[in-house]
Amino acid sequence: MNPILEQCELRKTGITYHQAMNSKHDEDEQQRRQWGTRAWATLSALRARSPLIQCITNFVSMDLMANTLLSAGASPAMLHSVEELPDFTPNADALCINVGTLSPAWLPAMKFAGELAVKAGKPWVLDPVAVGASKFRMMACLELMSLKPTVVRGNGSEIIALSKASLDSSMGVDSCHESVDAVEAAKSLAQSSGAIVAVSGAVDIVTDGKQVIGARNGVAMMQKITATGCSVTALIAAFLAVDQLHALEATASALSIFGIAGEMGMDVAKGPASLRTHLIDSLYGLDEAAIISRIRISSL
Repeated sequence: MNPILEQCELRKTGITYHQAMNSKHDEDEQQRRQWGTRAWATLSALRARSPLIQCITNFVSMDLMANTLLSAGASPAMLHSVEELPDFTPNADALCINVGTLSPAWLPAMKFAGELAVKAGKPWVLDPVAVGASKFRMMACLELMSLKPTVVRGNGSEIIALSKASLDSSMGVDSCHESVDAVEAAKSLAQSSGAIVAVSGAVDIVTDGKQVIGARNGVAMMQKITATGCSVTALIAAFLAVDQLHALEATASALSIFGIAGEMGMDVAKGPASLRTHLIDSLYGLDEAAIISRIRISSL
């Protein structure tokens, strides 16, 4: 609404424009603190429990993903041998499947692990990397979606392609869509799959098909570090491991906390290489005060 018209409407109620703005600011601040308290509680539970997170992921991301989980307080396991899955997957606290370097040899293990996680009642997260790049990749992700992941996290282009089951190989693993461009696709995918859908971008979008939440933490340079997206997917799995019943909130909290670590790392970093190191250090050292003062999550 036009600010002048808004002030006219407010005068009819006896409320001044400044009073209304102050009230909204107070509401936003209360909501932010509530999110900060929730995010800190989940991170504290993660550190106390050190959940075992099984990751079937691409070769590019294994190192940063494992170090992200360790610095947050979780215990990573980069295990993808199909022969080991019956003994291991049911005992993990959560599963993360990332199709970045997908191959016919790995797909059966991904599907079997997803089946075992669902049967055991454990949360699992799918990262449909470059899902629109090829028919093989799309079919693999659609098969994995049929196994009912708890959360799906991708960039705008990946979520749009997966929602429409359409190919778009123009950008590979990079997104040519902003996260806000994918809100309707994310809601549609969440409604059809029953999964929480997260879209990474300048504003991280999280939806269950009805609610839409935005997390605005992070810095642009994180995009210059390979596997940051993969790593936050693993962090989401770790948060789900300790708060499975609140998957929407756990997902938004994980995205925001990873972004806060990036912001704090950027305060002392000189470029992408040093940011990578300082991001891990910042995640390890995060405390309640930093989270509550920096967190930026709100309903959209």
